[in-house]
Amino acid sequence: MNMDTRINSTNALRGQMSPRRKLEIAWGFAFVGPVILGILVFMGFPTLYGFFISTFKWSIIGKNPEFIGLGNYLRLINDPQFLKALKNTTVYVVGILLFSVPLSLLLAALFNRKLPFGEILKITYYLPVITMMVAVSMVWRWVLSTEYGILNYFLGLVGIPNIAWLNDPKWAMPGIIIMSIWKGVGFNMVLFIAGLKNIPAMYYEAAEIDGASSLRQFLRITLPLLSPTTLFIFLTTMMNSFQIFEQAMILFSGATEESTGAGPDNAANTIVLYLYNNAFKWGSAGYAAAQAVILFAILIVITSVQMKLQKRWVHYDA
Repeated sequence: MNMDTRINSTNALRGQMSPRRKLEIAWGFAFVGPVILGILVFMGFPTLYGFFISTFKWSIIGKNPEFIGLGNYLRLINDPQFLKALKNTTVYVVGILLFSVPLSLLLAALFNRKLPFGEILKITYYLPVITMMVAVSMVWRWVLSTEYGILNYFLGLVGIPNIAWLNDPKWAMPGIIIMSIWKGVGFNMVLFIAGLKNIPAMYYEAAEIDGASSLRQFLRITLPLLSPTTLFIFLTTMMNSFQIFEQAMILFSGATEESTGAGPDNAANTIVLYLYNNAFKWGSAGYAAAQAVILFAILIVITSVQMKLQKRWVHYDA
């Protein structure tokens, strides 16, 4: 036992901290301090301030704030536009989780094998992820066009008549979902590939010796051992989907100043889009803050439930 170890042991017994340990802690705080300060200033304070102004009737420019307590929240309950935005957002989230996540897993399982031009195909699928959403949305305004859109062209080849993706209320949200899947499937694909690479090959070798089919190996080995990655992808995709904004705003924005980007009959109105319009178009900052608080509460509740349920299906032993 060296001298430093003896001094640390003696100080520990006395309930004291050695000078060396104090210096280490001080350096630790010096390195993490700026990050913590940035989080508190740029995330913590705006979040708390959002809770605060949600209890006021206040426009960003104009009258002084008027305290109304829970008035904004009571207004939300009786606001048909907010309820429709909540419904539209839920449909979008469910659509993304049901189609994007399984498709990402399917592509990851495919590209995890040795394929001709596999690396080039992976890059091709990932390119939309690094493309700006504004550019993607502008391109998809042409893709989803009723008369000359390329999507309707390919559907017409199999006998499906033209669909008014941007003009029919029942097709507005499916159009956004299709575009978002194309945009984001590559990101989750890469995460799934990383998870597949971490599964030891010995499990598959043992399964092959026992005569297990590829499907049985996938169900009994791949899915359980990939569950931590699946949980992460599910939570991040869910949280990002609840905050959908640019897609609807750009796809359905018109040339007029009054355009809200909510689509035909508000079929593409989402929580964040409605929040944005209330705050910056209609000047109801307090009401918009209340919507942000509701969205925050929804995400906290769903995430907490998922973290609670993960013990039943997530396996961390690999």
